[in-house]
Amino acid sequence: MDRRTLLKTALVLPLLPFAARVDAFVTGEGRWLKPGAAGWPTDADWDALNRQVGGRLSIPKNPLLDPATRAEALANIDNQFYVGDQPGLTQTGAYYRAWTSTPSARVLTAESAQDIATAVTWARKHRVRLVIRGGGHSYLGASNAADSLLIWTRRMNTVDMVDGFVPQGARAGTAGVPAAHVGAGAMWIDAYHAVTTTGGRYIQGGGCTTVGCAGFANGGGFGSFSKGFGTGASNLLEAEVVTADGRIRVVNAFQDPELFWALKGGGGGSFGVITRLTFRTHDLPDMIGGISGTLQADGDDAYAALVAQLLRHFRDRLCNPHWGESMEFHGDRRVDLKMLFQGLDEDAAKDAWQPLLDWVAARPAYRWSEPFWAKALPARRFWDIRFYRDHGLHFAVPDDRPGAPAYHMMWAGDKEQVGTYLYAYTSAWLPSRLLQDGNVTTLATAIVDASREQGFALHFNKGLFGASADTLERVRDTAMNPEVLDAFALAIIATGGPSVFEGLPGAHRDDVKAQRGEDATRRAYARLTRVAPGAGAYFSESDYFQKDYRKAYWGANGSRLAAAKRRYDPDGVFVVRNGVA
Repeated sequence: MDRRTLLKTALVLPLLPFAARVDAFVTGEGRWLKPGAAGWPTDADWDALNRQVGGRLSIPKNPLLDPATRAEALANIDNQFYVGDQPGLTQTGAYYRAWTSTPSARVLTAESAQDIATAVTWARKHRVRLVIRGGGHSYLGASNAADSLLIWTRRMNTVDMVDGFVPQGARAGTAGVPAAHVGAGAMWIDAYHAVTTTGGRYIQGGGCTTVGCAGFANGGGFGSFSKGFGTGASNLLEAEVVTADGRIRVVNAFQDPELFWALKGGGGGSFGVITRLTFRTHDLPDMIGGISGTLQADGDDAYAALVAQLLRHFRDRLCNPHWGESMEFHGDRRVDLKMLFQGLDEDAAKDAWQPLLDWVAARPAYRWSEPFWAKALPARRFWDIRFYRDHGLHFAVPDDRPGAPAYHMMWAGDKEQVGTYLYAYTSAWLPSRLLQDGNVTTLATAIVDASREQGFALHFNKGLFGASADTLERVRDTAMNPEVLDAFALAIIATGGPSVFEGLPGAHRDDVKAQRGEDATRRAYARLTRVAPGAGAYFSESDYFQKDYRKAYWGANGSRLAAAKRRYDPDGVFVVRNGVA
């Protein structure tokens, strides 16, 4: 198993990771009070806040533990939309030796930026820790903490398109561009429905449809076609944000440009509470599609040769703006191909793979244990559940709860990620030099050695080598580690087990198995990164115990981010694990 990766469906739709366990969480080094401590808010204090925010404050509960909601929870616990609608649960459920999904002391169901500004000011005064949640997918546990005030933006989910957006404060004559205003609580399916299915434009979002748009952009934000359209952060044109002083600011390249830059990949939850985002939109390609297949080698030497050939084939035919997603490498000498394409028709996509197909066919050491398959769809229908139903396709499943929005869909393979219990999770950007002829064999050997310890994937859309000059220039103007510009892929090595939500029947924390998984992941990571020592990591998909995380996440941008943190949050009101401090 390895991360929220691969499509087990024919269309190769990106998935999420696999689960984990937990105990402690970052505490803010004594900044935050605990219940019972001197100064912890009284009931009267909480009631006063509730009045100020129009009665939108409540006590969140785990619905599996409440007799009034338990039956409904058990019936829907594998539905990402249901879990996201529960302020007492998180999409990612736990991380071994790190954190566990735990309800906050109170939750503000925010409906406006003013609600949030009021809560931030109150929490700063009363020394109550703040947690911010839109989608709740954080692997580092940032969307969850006991004894906190949860700012829950789920209801702030509007998406509105605009033809000629000009940022506030822009110089006279600044040309408007097509854009979309997206509420902080919107999930990517909300944006895809409004912008693509309805509006006929492309917006660069995430693979999993229930990921929150705000946290996605804050972390950097890769989609399946980031080599073609850039990251979520690089397409951000403006944001409304509540800062630690309780101010509501509209920030962009002209107003508070350093804060705006920090929000573009500096990590969610460190600089403020985003309430609205404005993203650039793009012309929609005619077609989006995918390929899949599984190759099996009959011996160790053949496996190493296959891996080297796949790397060469990627370099020569696929390392361009049209292709994204992944290849998975396994210790049983097996490779799963799970890739998506845009801007190509089906014949062109097949042609791109023909040299590899011919190479395999000429060598009896290989067989297709799952046949090679390619399919293209109209791009406007790619996130349209009605299209899949009308054509008898089963790549996507609806939110089948009564009253749910008709357009809500998730990829079929994503159902297994709900409540994911991560044993270990690591990532590393691999530089383009490894694809050079003199290095490919060495890289292939490292991949083979690592896969014997733990199966893992290379995600080619999460490295921007091969992207257009325009895409690279926009990403260069974000806070992400500049290594991403030269990385041809992000390696993700991770493992986990079933959900361990408290109250879930049969939930069991197998710590022995979790420790084995963690050990295997660390051995695999060590073997792979021998060819890329000191490789950077992707903030949103990385190790809770990441060493030298500032350098790994942000590289040379770390000191600039720290300066922005001192300017906009000098007292450390916003604290997250591995965040800018």
